[in-house]
Amino acid sequence: MSASPTSLPVAGWRTLGLLNRYHWFVFTVAALGWLADCLDQQLFNLGRVSAVTELLSPHYSDSKELGDAVKNWAGYSTSIFLMGWATGGIAFGILGDRWGRVRTMVLTILLYSLFTGLSALSVGVYDFALYRFLTGLGVGGEFAVGVTLLAETMPAPARPYTLGLLQAFSALGNVTAALLFMLAGSFESKGYFKDLTFLGWPVTPWRVLFLVGTLPALIAVVIRRRLKEPEAWLRQAEDGHRKLGSYREMLGQSPWRRHALAGLALAFSGVVGLWAIGFFSVDLTQYVFKENMVRQHFDIPAEQKLTGEAIEGYLKQAPQLGGDIRFYAGVTSLMIQLGAFCGMFAFSTITGFIGRKIAFAITLLLAAGSTALVFLRFQSVGDIFWMIPIMGFCQLALFGGYAIYFPELFPTRMRSTGVSFCYNVGRFIAAIGPVALAQLTNNVFADYKTVDPVLPFRYAGLTMCGVFGVGLVALFFLPETKGKPLPE
Repeated sequence: MSASPTSLPVAGWRTLGLLNRYHWFVFTVAALGWLADCLDQQLFNLGRVSAVTELLSPHYSDSKELGDAVKNWAGYSTSIFLMGWATGGIAFGILGDRWGRVRTMVLTILLYSLFTGLSALSVGVYDFALYRFLTGLGVGGEFAVGVTLLAETMPAPARPYTLGLLQAFSALGNVTAALLFMLAGSFESKGYFKDLTFLGWPVTPWRVLFLVGTLPALIAVVIRRRLKEPEAWLRQAEDGHRKLGSYREMLGQSPWRRHALAGLALAFSGVVGLWAIGFFSVDLTQYVFKENMVRQHFDIPAEQKLTGEAIEGYLKQAPQLGGDIRFYAGVTSLMIQLGAFCGMFAFSTITGFIGRKIAFAITLLLAAGSTALVFLRFQSVGDIFWMIPIMGFCQLALFGGYAIYFPELFPTRMRSTGVSFCYNVGRFIAAIGPVALAQLTNNVFADYKTVDPVLPFRYAGLTMCGVFGVGLVALFFLPETKGKPLPE
């Protein structure tokens, strides 16, 4: 006797119909926390060049030396931020298993909100880097406890789709940051920030944007009373026979050790690909458009060669061009995130049909190809609207996969620890990525500046695309988890 239509199992995105009001509340809380987290990340990504340029300018009279110092410190501050992210991920991942998911998530939100605001008060690159490290502590901890809370609360059939949707909605935080940056760039080009101060502090676009990053603290205040710990974690906490959040158990026993180390390599591939290459496409657009806008503004013919030093000299004569350049940097970030939303949504869909490992393998190959295309061929404003979304789609789809896959690799007693280990420990190694990009640009490929000032940066980004191969190798050591329950 054939099954009636009503007896067929619910599958795909229709599984979201299984969620009740409390499930949706938990999803909303986790999504807002991660959205705000990504808002902070992207504000830094967009504002780092402006920030370090302003903070370094008093110390350099030569424009070439200033330009090199800015490129170096843009990389250094990113690496320091990633190190804070990794440190916070490890510490708060363990606390998420020992203290509980809810309490830890609230603490991480308060932490990254506070130090994002303090970043706006920086007086030099050293205290700026310190604030970014401290901000990274909260940023790193929030993801692991957020996805763990969601994974343990949602009905099993809906789990991969809600986790994928959580990561997809994180793009809204990045889009918000891009829109704010575009608005600030527009205001700057009209002269609204010229010589503006408040209580003796210079009011510049990047400082204003970092102050906006304090608002997520309101989320923590609102959610604390209504959010409950997942039943799976409560059972483990009450049991008392096994230590929660134990690195000794995770790294000392099979298969958890293999899952942790291979998962770390898989995350390392995507983190370096995004933070040391993909997000630097925003800087690439600024470097490319500097020359384009200078030529257009001063009516310089294409056959006349311009050095990087000459371009900086022209920019000093027309400072309003800086706002226009930053506006298009915001557009670039916006296009990355529009592609990201679609990519994470797509990964969540296809992994339900072809499995986690095949979906990751396809996405890693596409991420390498699309990133190489951007760094080799990006030339004009028009390229922003097709090259950049494709790269964002492919690179950020990986992160949708991490949210789905990592909670499926570990049992409840070490799930937050395991997720944070995979997603964050790799950032210690990944922190060398931005520095490596700067060194390749300023040293290994520096001679190509005589051909084109942007060429060293292009070749550096292309070289680093090989990191996506690390993720492909890691997949051979990981299990397929499609259709399987969470380990207990």
